Amino acid sequence: MLAEVVRVLNPRPGGLYADGTLGAAGHAEAVLTAGGPDTRLLGLDRDPRALSLARERLAGFGDRVRLVQATFDHMDQELSRWGRGPADGVLLDLGVSSMQLDEAGRGFSFRRDEPLDMRMGGDGPSAAELVASLDQGELASLFRRLGEESLAKRIAGALVRAREQEPIATTGRLAGLVEQAMPAAERRKRKVHPATKIFQALRLAVNDELGMLERFLDQAPGLLAPGGRLAVLSYHSLEDRRVKRAISAWADPCTCPKEIAVCLCGKKPLFKPLGKLGRPGEAEVEANPRARSARLRAAVRTEAPA
Repeated sequence: MLAEVVRVLNPRPGGLYADGTLGAAGHAEAVLTAGGPDTRLLGLDRDPRALSLARERLAGFGDRVRLVQATFDHMDQELSRWGRGPADGVLLDLGVSSMQLDEAGRGFSFRRDEPLDMRMGGDGPSAAELVASLDQGELASLFRRLGEESLAKRIAGALVRAREQEPIATTGRLAGLVEQAMPAAERRKRKVHPATKIFQALRLAVNDELGMLERFLDQAPGLLAPGGRLAVLSYHSLEDRRVKRAISAWADPCTCPKEIAVCLCGKKPLFKPLGKLGRPGEAEVEANPRARSARLRAAVRTEAPA
């Protein structure tokens, strides 16, 4: 949804923009180009390989760009370190990137049999370590909470029994065990691979993706100047619900009882939602099937103090 993101952010000359999920810098390049001369951009990514690609792609913009290996919940700190801010626009493109899915050896996809890693930045415990260390109840809770998997208990039990015989160290073994644990009727009913929700749950846990999103949303009002725009692309309901709730709370922060006709708490809206922004078109989904589930939400910062 490149065109939609640029339209929503509406870059202007001399504006300051922050991309918290830089990736290969496709969005960043488009924002800088649309903004014209003197538009500046802070790009963050936890993945050093993504940053290396982004540096090459954005080299022509010179010192108008600052790229940092960091997670987006540190955006406030990185803007301060650059001596810039607040920003005129902030973008998040959540989840795992197509580059990470396609790159061999990362362990994000069950399409190849490779080490069960899933770490975006290379630090912390891997997915294999989580599968090996959590007990059956903890695994079931993780699959239910972060994967919204209805057969979480059954699958967790199958994994615990299997790991007693041999470690679950590869994506192929994990995907195969999940598929075997699922009744044939359930497998036929699902439109995606039986292991999809389990892989999602492990990836979210390994990278603390929802925790980062919540910490970012807490700081978001202070990141943007009045009139500044926030755009967030999410790919599943766990992310989208959090963004939707935050925008709703910012737009209507009043805590007064409903029966009181006049607001007495004095809380002013921090953001104004930017209506319905649609979903990817057929051509984009055909070119990039991952875009099928994308949901763009956006809001404009008001003048109320954070």
